[in-house]
Amino acid sequence: MTDIVNKLWGFCHTLRHDGIDYGDYIEQLTYLLFLKMADEKAVHIPVKYNWEGIKKESGQKLLDHYADVLRNLRKEPGLLGDIFTQAMPRFNNPVNLKRLITMIDEEEWSALGVDVKGAAFEGLLEKSASEGKKGAGQYFTPRELIKSMVRVMKPDPRHDQEFTICDPACGTGGFLMCAYEWLMEETKGALDRKLIKRIKTQTYYGQELVPRPRRLALMNLYLHGLETHIYLGDTIYEPDRGVRYSCILTNPPFGTKGANQAPERDDFTIETSNKQLNFVQHCSNILKPGGRAAIVLPDNCLFEGKAGEVFEILMQDCNVHTVLRLPRGTFTPYSPGVKANVVFFQKGLSTESTWIFDGRSNVPGITKKERPLTHEHFKEFEKCYGNDPNGQGKRKDVGQEGRFRKFHISEIKERNYKLDITWLKDETLEDVNDLPEPEMLVAEAITELEAVVDDLRDILALVEVNGESLS
Repeated sequence: MTDIVNKLWGFCHTLRHDGIDYGDYIEQLTYLLFLKMADEKAVHIPVKYNWEGIKKESGQKLLDHYADVLRNLRKEPGLLGDIFTQAMPRFNNPVNLKRLITMIDEEEWSALGVDVKGAAFEGLLEKSASEGKKGAGQYFTPRELIKSMVRVMKPDPRHDQEFTICDPACGTGGFLMCAYEWLMEETKGALDRKLIKRIKTQTYYGQELVPRPRRLALMNLYLHGLETHIYLGDTIYEPDRGVRYSCILTNPPFGTKGANQAPERDDFTIETSNKQLNFVQHCSNILKPGGRAAIVLPDNCLFEGKAGEVFEILMQDCNVHTVLRLPRGTFTPYSPGVKANVVFFQKGLSTESTWIFDGRSNVPGITKKERPLTHEHFKEFEKCYGNDPNGQGKRKDVGQEGRFRKFHISEIKERNYKLDITWLKDETLEDVNDLPEPEMLVAEAITELEAVVDDLRDILALVEVNGESLS
């Protein structure tokens, strides 16, 4: 996949001379990859607009035909039309379009055994990020982390006709795709016709703010025969749409960008400008009674000002049964300095105790090449979590020297419901020969400062409110 990404990225430089920026290029690339893979998988595309029809044209006829394909696919009913909503051609030079079509046609994409469009998109954004463009990591969660979360959460829709799975910040659809792949692996694909129809059309839901990753999510799932329902809109600033789900798997976008004020939501008990804490409130609210959630949160969401208030309410409404502290560098290369956790909870039971697994202390930081994130990083956690997806299986507190410990609600209350609890001495931080890279230390400092910024925004909001009340 790396060679392919390098080839595609090299062509991106060529297209810049044709007035096509990297974002437009990635978008055009996904249209063409989708049509090529649909052809390989024999997924229905109207004959007039399929891959064979595109690749036989050249010159001005190719530009005209390509524009016609996108225009007419926008008009198709159902999910196909949704995928190509607002699709516009960006090529001015037919030679460049033909060259890209030829490059794509040389590969048997479906045989690569990976989420090709997602991987290509991710690889190209990584290249872009390395050249100084920011924000590439907002759409992605490492696949090994997603798989581990799915394995312990067991999002199985077979035994409940009303079972639904949602990612309210779905990006390119990684969680939804992995949840479906897990089910296919569990069942070896042996599902009766009526059941598979329900699962493929009424089970997987999402929401995404940005049109491009949403389009990729729809494409990926469509190529797997899924009719996914992915709403385009702002998850936390728009009113609750009233839909409830059985299982939530999500990684809300990190950072404070765009979070200048608290959302005006009647269903949010705690008012804060912190996006991730608002996602926690949103996820709790959209769960069905008895439903379960796993949400990735940066460290500051476990200790900053409003965190305790949010978790106090959450622990009254839900059983916050498990927290996983992730290794440093888990989100390398996009957000290498972000220190994060996964918080697991079930709605309908109040919290009596919370188990914390420290997967970070004395674990060498993740790097893209020398120390990539693998399944090995999560094996011990999955064993400790147990077989019950709601975290109610038999567990053992391994004590001060171990990675898995139980904390009673009384201890958590004493800490003002803040869950940044550590007990292992991290030897790696004291080894001068194995300190984190400078850019990682800087990124960690930025994360800490963003937490302070969130607190200052909340203080400013209080001052403004009190000022108005006094006047």
